[in-house]
Amino acid sequence: MSIARSGSPMSIALRKLRHDWIAVASFLFIAIVALIAILGYLVTPDSTPFANNQHVELAACKPGFKVKMMLVRKQKEVKQRSLVGRMFLGQESAFNEISIDSVSFDGTDIIAWQYNPDVEAEPTSQRICIVNALYHLASDAAMLKSGNSVTFQLFNGEKQSSTLADLKAKFLSENIITRRFVLGTDRFGRDLLSRMIIGARVSLSVGFIAVFIALIIGIFMGSVAGFMRGWVDSFVMWLVNVAWSVPTLLMVIALTMLIGKGFWQIFIAVGLTMWVDMARVVRGQVLSVREKEYVEAATVLGFNKLRIIFKHVLPSVIGPVIIVSASNFATAILLEAGLSFLGVGVQPPMPSWGTIVRNHYGYVIMDKAYLALIPGFAIMLLVLAFNLLGNSLRDALDPKEVENR
Repeated sequence: MSIARSGSPMSIALRKLRHDWIAVASFLFIAIVALIAILGYLVTPDSTPFANNQHVELAACKPGFKVKMMLVRKQKEVKQRSLVGRMFLGQESAFNEISIDSVSFDGTDIIAWQYNPDVEAEPTSQRICIVNALYHLASDAAMLKSGNSVTFQLFNGEKQSSTLADLKAKFLSENIITRRFVLGTDRFGRDLLSRMIIGARVSLSVGFIAVFIALIIGIFMGSVAGFMRGWVDSFVMWLVNVAWSVPTLLMVIALTMLIGKGFWQIFIAVGLTMWVDMARVVRGQVLSVREKEYVEAATVLGFNKLRIIFKHVLPSVIGPVIIVSASNFATAILLEAGLSFLGVGVQPPMPSWGTIVRNHYGYVIMDKAYLALIPGFAIMLLVLAFNLLGNSLRDALDPKEVENR
């Protein structure tokens, strides 16, 4: 079927994209990953900050593994965050999680047999007070037992009474849960799915902010160089050639060492190395557009040069800018993953796909290669999606492209 050629260039391009199944599939994949990353801790099985809830005894468990957990309330008051706070920062759990095989009761005490993945090892038991497992207790809390009734003091100073039978039933229903690890656990016993979701947030954030920085610097430098010509153009192109001569990864590592390691530093380091591509593309486009009649007319009318650049020239070169931005997004994700793999990117305990690969690449030669392959495939698919979307944008925004579908 043939695509109608009427309408503005942008509307024609959008119609082309809607008929390109590769572009649609790539966009939907990116949108789904972005939505999950934005929701973050609201959809992760482990909603603690950085998804860093560790169970050493559950290290490197296979996908689909499940185990019973006993929840024991912490002996401190945990501050609850708002919905937005939980979404972006996570929420500290009010309970300590203990993996168990079984539990039994001895008066007001719980005897929990801790989970041991080594079936030949003797399981160890742990004795915990039922009231301690259910409620906040003050450090000097005293329990008064009278037959089958128990009177105890809460963390806030109030006293409460209950029967042993009610306490046991409440404990079994509320404090014994089954935890399933869909993608298994990492070498520290942390939920791999939760780490992957928060790691996607890091990758997309680095891509978005790095591209934003590159857009600001690259568009300004390229447009000014292409429009002004002369010594301004020569100076900008000298800067571009100097930056181009240094390997990108080496420059990012040098900037990271200069401004420090961390989450925000990686944004700046990657963004400051990507503006050269944008500047070259924008300069080339502006050189051709500046000779158009409407630009000459604006110059003759005496309009300010910056106004001509930003009001009349740049809107005409937006297509190539979008294409380069999609490519730079994929490059930024790869750079962040590479830097994190080398240990100069985001720092633990913050999860990153590159950091997850780094922590588990030794498992590739073992029967648990998936620990490194899962984040590796995630990086590959996200970069591929951006590259395919960029190629589709290039075809759709090409004014000489005539497609019959």
